[in-house]
Amino acid sequence: MRLFPILAAIVVSGLIYIFVFERDRLTEMLADATGGTETARQGAATAADETPAEDSGPVGVVAVHSTARQFDSAVVLRGDTEADRQVEVRAETSGKVVSDPQRKGAFVEEGDVLCKIDAGTRRAQLDEARARLAEAKARVPEAEAKLPEARARVREAKARVEEAKARLEEAKINANAATKLSEEGFASRTRVAGTQASVRGAEAGVVSAEAGLESARSNLETVAANKEAAKAAVQSARAAVAAAEKEIERLTITAPFAGLLESDTAEVGSLLQPGSLCATVIQLDPITLVGFVPETAVDRIVLGAPATAQLASGRQVEGEVTFLSRAADPTTRTFRVEVEVPNPDLALRDGQTAEIRVSADGKAAHLLPQSALTLNDAGTLGVRLVTENDDARFAPVTLLRDAPTGVWVSGLPERADVIVIGQEYVTDGVRVAATFREVGQ
Repeated sequence: MRLFPILAAIVVSGLIYIFVFERDRLTEMLADATGGTETARQGAATAADETPAEDSGPVGVVAVHSTARQFDSAVVLRGDTEADRQVEVRAETSGKVVSDPQRKGAFVEEGDVLCKIDAGTRRAQLDEARARLAEAKARVPEAEAKLPEARARVREAKARVEEAKARLEEAKINANAATKLSEEGFASRTRVAGTQASVRGAEAGVVSAEAGLESARSNLETVAANKEAAKAAVQSARAAVAAAEKEIERLTITAPFAGLLESDTAEVGSLLQPGSLCATVIQLDPITLVGFVPETAVDRIVLGAPATAQLASGRQVEGEVTFLSRAADPTTRTFRVEVEVPNPDLALRDGQTAEIRVSADGKAAHLLPQSALTLNDAGTLGVRLVTENDDARFAPVTLLRDAPTGVWVSGLPERADVIVIGQEYVTDGVRVAATFREVGQ
């Protein structure tokens, strides 16, 4: 059992002795061995240089005859479905709900009653407003009837002023005549004094007539103002009636459009305030597919372009582009695209994931195995072709789309022999011996 540890100790001791006491001799032996090996390598290299190089021959590769085909360069977007319209129907007045609720998922037509609120005293307020309107309308003819009378009084007052002015003129003439006759001795002073008194009386009559005219004019203005006030009262009463009628209309909350109830309507007996939710209605026919296109492909989409979409459930739908945003999202730098899709059976729901393909102008492209792609020394993506001289040549390509059977690329001539196996072992100008196979094998 103790033999192995003893042997190990002897071997270790021997090695220590050699490395410590025989180190110089060991170094010389290793130097001689290294020099001999290096001399042998140099001799072999010299012999190899003196031996003429032999041609290794063309490199064997596998290639395919590829022909360009028309490629549907549809713009592929990831998006989801959105309801065409969705609205939260809310109360515009306060009161208790007196209608039975409708449950979510029910279909409603435009104008169907969703919630009905207790009228309370609103009917009485409407009757009161209508009564005030009738009273205001009755006052208008009365005010209009007083207007001709007031105008007649103004005309009469004007006539009295003219009459008073005529009497004053007559009194002045008589006073002048009496004064001249008195100076010549043909009239007494008593007559002169009487004519002057008549002048004073005529002047007072003119002042009184003018005051009457101003009073008549003021009365006319008052009557006209009363007429306008009566008309204004009619307009105010009509506004009150319209407000009362509108308040009664607000008691019945109806569906703004045909659609589905996304929530239950308000429960009977619940109190609604202005802004309280009555129900949520969504319209799913037609339904909208929403996606976002990058700025590099936005010019390939036009309004009215046909589009198809595949939902996560596997269902295929068709529609057309109805909206393309003119402003990019500031965060993603993408543009919103909307596709309208008919949904008469309401099978499509709001919020389903969809892969949208918007049709665009096609182009010529090659369908190649993904393994055929390679990179040149500059890091450019491309493939290696077999030329007419059976040489290898690199050709850059543009990757268009992945497909289950390969990749679609552009940038190659209409017909090309593409190396699919061995392209990593050849460079431009290297002769190749190509074995061709069918595409897809």
